[in-house]
Amino acid sequence: MFTAALALGAGAAATQAGDDKLKIGFSQGTMESSWRVNMVEGNRKYAEANLPDVELIVTNGENNASKQVADVESLLAQGIKTLIISPVTADALTPVVKQAMDAGIPVVTLDRKVSTDVTLHIGADNKLIGKSAGSYVCKALNGKGNVVEIQGTAGASATVDRHDLFVETIGKECPDVKVVASQVANYVREPAIKFMEDTLQRFKDGEIQLVYAHNDDMALGAVTALEAANRQKGVMVVGIDGENAAYDAIKAGKMVATFTYHFVAPEGVQYGYKIAKGEKLDKEIVLPTHQVDASNVDQFLGKGF
Repeated sequence: MFTAALALGAGAAATQAGDDKLKIGFSQGTMESSWRVNMVEGNRKYAEANLPDVELIVTNGENNASKQVADVESLLAQGIKTLIISPVTADALTPVVKQAMDAGIPVVTLDRKVSTDVTLHIGADNKLIGKSAGSYVCKALNGKGNVVEIQGTAGASATVDRHDLFVETIGKECPDVKVVASQVANYVREPAIKFMEDTLQRFKDGEIQLVYAHNDDMALGAVTALEAANRQKGVMVVGIDGENAAYDAIKAGKMVATFTYHFVAPEGVQYGYKIAKGEKLDKEIVLPTHQVDASNVDQFLGKGF
């Protein structure tokens, strides 16, 4: 029988299985977004259905790097055979990940990376997504306009890549497109709404042409703020991830595009299990991404999360 324990605090006791169970630890950085909930649930359900010899122990870092470090230390103390982790930030989680690797415990990073070698990283190419978003925005604005950027979690590798490559690309391809306001909103809708509300107070109607959000949840928050202020006309909204709600918004003309970013389920536990059983794999698995806009959204409706 499969056992999953959701540990909500450092040192929380996992449900214990027999000694014959192969323990895999899954340290999730946060469960604040539906994307990350789907990451956990997709891996958990796969393990439950397909890996009867596995005890999957899941922890929630609650978007707090110090708590996630403590979570990982607790998982290591429980004798896990593989550590799966999606870190809150790269630098803060690097030492404890290195500790696991040095102790001979394989590490699989999902979505976000750390600043040390790991056994395997699985995720889409955030640099490619940032570059693709930049090129798309240049074309959508015909090379000129003002952009508001809503960033994810500061210091997370996905945030860094989605920001840096976007800014670099518009600088090269359309220097007359300017980012006039940018703020971290932690990949969560409510802070994005508040930031967008404040930004709309700063800029008059017609002074903002596009909103680029690092995920769909924040993009949809921007849509909410724009609609509430009756400012949606003439302001395009671009997101990342591939939520069903974002596809619906594109179909309805409330967003113009999103870039799919697979939530690494069930690949996380699939490959974590293979590594725990001694299988040798490549160092990185890159999942595909797709640009979704009005031209192809019908193909994606209902196929997100």
